[in-house]
Amino acid sequence: MKDPLDRLRELLLETGYTIEGVRGRLGDVAATALAREELVPALRATRDGDPLGALIRLWWLGVPVEAPPGLPVAELEAAGLLAAEGTRIVSRVHLQPWETGGYVVSDRKVRPGDPALRADHVVGAGGASANLAQLVSRRPVERALDLGTGCGVQVLHLAGRAARITATDVNPRALELARLSWALSGVEGVDAREGSLFEPVEGERFDLVVSNPPFVISPGGRFTYRESGFEADGFCRDLVRQAPRFLNPGGTCQLLANWLHVEGEDWRDRVGGWLTQAGCDGWVVQRDVQDPAEYVELWLRDAAEQGTGRYRELYDDWLGWFEAMRVTGVGFGWITLHDSGSLDPVVRVEEYGGRVELPVGGYVEDVLGSVAAAHRLTDAELLAARLVVDAGVVEERIGPPGAEDPATIVLRQTRGLCRSARVGTVEAALAGVCDGEYPLAPLLTAIADLTGESGDELPGKALERIRPLIAEGFFHISTG
Repeated sequence: MKDPLDRLRELLLETGYTIEGVRGRLGDVAATALAREELVPALRATRDGDPLGALIRLWWLGVPVEAPPGLPVAELEAAGLLAAEGTRIVSRVHLQPWETGGYVVSDRKVRPGDPALRADHVVGAGGASANLAQLVSRRPVERALDLGTGCGVQVLHLAGRAARITATDVNPRALELARLSWALSGVEGVDAREGSLFEPVEGERFDLVVSNPPFVISPGGRFTYRESGFEADGFCRDLVRQAPRFLNPGGTCQLLANWLHVEGEDWRDRVGGWLTQAGCDGWVVQRDVQDPAEYVELWLRDAAEQGTGRYRELYDDWLGWFEAMRVTGVGFGWITLHDSGSLDPVVRVEEYGGRVELPVGGYVEDVLGSVAAAHRLTDAELLAARLVVDAGVVEERIGPPGAEDPATIVLRQTRGLCRSARVGTVEAALAGVCDGEYPLAPLLTAIADLTGESGDELPGKALERIRPLIAEGFFHISTG
């Protein structure tokens, strides 16, 4: 007789309970409303009582339904996934299809008016999970570690790229539900271990470490899925500092993080200091920053505490705690560490909230390589290098109609991080001619002749402007 989870998976697939199937059934209006935690449009879209509608109501919306044909009710009830309510059944978990083609099992979503979250609540996959999955390198590896696996979603993304996967979490319930996620998704052989930070893997090394950690900065660790109990942003700091000890040569660690903006302190120095002590090449991108009130409101809503009797008290205590630490904001972003083996590690810390091409993991190693090359090449090596303009770069010239010369020249990337850079005539001219055929030095000499700039002074001044363009991926060093 088949395992009940195998039978459930077959039923989900046969019924069309997939990302595409659910989206198609709900339609844009109901799906968008559901993203705002408004259930009524989705309930209307699934009221016909057909098998797919019943599964959406059961596993996603969390309302009682008549058992769909083929559902192994008794076995799933014994496993704690279902409960009987009279002649109907209701789910005890949230089961959602995921973009990998698998399924993610978590605790049911808590919505306004529901009972308070349990301390060991296991949150489902959402925006942060998808964000990290898009960031992680696509390079195949031998050993991967998912630190703080939660409901196990990152393992679903790693399964096709890592030969061996270890997943850890401090919450035993998270590991229990993660195992269900992996079983329903057909992922086998994951080594799941309980413990905080790197304690469960002490003495081991990995080619890739990923983490969507409990990064929420709060006065206390009430919920293990989002708060570590460490002081302020200390958990993310310690994760970054400890990670290099667990990387194989050439290994990479990628994580999401929050960090404090403190009065009188540059956040770049704060987070950059974490990476400087790590001894690896590093790249930090702040994607968003919230003022203290916005931040507190976000996470009180997350726990469905808005409108409760304790809301004002919790809000006031949290703001008072921030005020005592002189916090002016909280940043959110990506951190990538790479053990390049260099004795001269380079760290780039930047703020960038613009649109990027997804997945970032498809070119994140090129980003790290560009930053390292721009930093490590001497002037002589750079002048001897053959540059190639990135294939996705376009030029924009802005000025009054009919003007002989543009007022502004902008190089813009149409792929990757989609950066833009305002440049001078020398860099613009270089972008028009560098194709990897000639070293930089003679190209600059030729540009000097055309522009009338002093050939003796141009190379030094130009390199100061060209290095950032290499670091940001507008130009690459040709290896051909």
